[in-house]
Amino acid sequence: MAVMSLRPPKTAMLLAQRIVADINRRGNTVGDRLPPERVMLDEYDVGRGTLRESLRFLELQGVLSLKPGPGGGPVVQRPDAGSLATTLTLLLQFENAPFRTIAEARAGLEPMMARLAAERMSPEQLDALGASVDAMREHLEDQAVFLEENKRFHDIIAHGSGNVMFGYLIDALLGILDGSAIGIDYPEVRRSAVHKAHLRIYQALKNRDPESSAEAMARHITEYVRYAERKFPEVLAAPIVWANL
Repeated sequence: MAVMSLRPPKTAMLLAQRIVADINRRGNTVGDRLPPERVMLDEYDVGRGTLRESLRFLELQGVLSLKPGPGGGPVVQRPDAGSLATTLTLLLQFENAPFRTIAEARAGLEPMMARLAAERMSPEQLDALGASVDAMREHLEDQAVFLEENKRFHDIIAHGSGNVMFGYLIDALLGILDGSAIGIDYPEVRRSAVHKAHLRIYQALKNRDPESSAEAMARHITEYVRYAERKFPEVLAAPIVWANL
């Protein structure tokens, strides 16, 4: 038997849902301005406080930006994984979950993504993946470039899986488990090992081999977790805290 909530949704949340539905209905795209406040007040028949609460909520979710001053107002944006990362971080913090939680989630999810990507990646995505592997090799001495290309590599595969949720999820997980931010260091010998792992994964994906792609990704993530456990066990054991990000 379904359990009914004793608290109805807030008016501002219902209004936010209507605004998003109208954005979709009108076919608004990034950069489009929504009607001015006075028009929205009449259209939705709500008070100014309720409308502004709804707009602020949508701004926090990355759906809108609120431009101040004359000619300003709500402008349509494209949400990214930032809000998801914040929400996950807060949920995990209140569970006192350690950073190891994210590493274990990646170990379970990313081989599956690589398996799908072997069958679904576009030629353009494969080219971008190859470019990332090359860029990492050419700048192994630069940890900043290494970290940027490491994230790009995994992002491309996640989006290349053809499953939109995986793309946003990996964006969020990588945002939480940013090694440089939480204290995991990558000396050049480790960066070289990561590059070799990326090259193996890329070659398996280029060959359109789902099993080899999943196996190579599983090996890569396992090696990462083992390295972190051996060199930085206190980091993986530390509780996830929003302020650390």
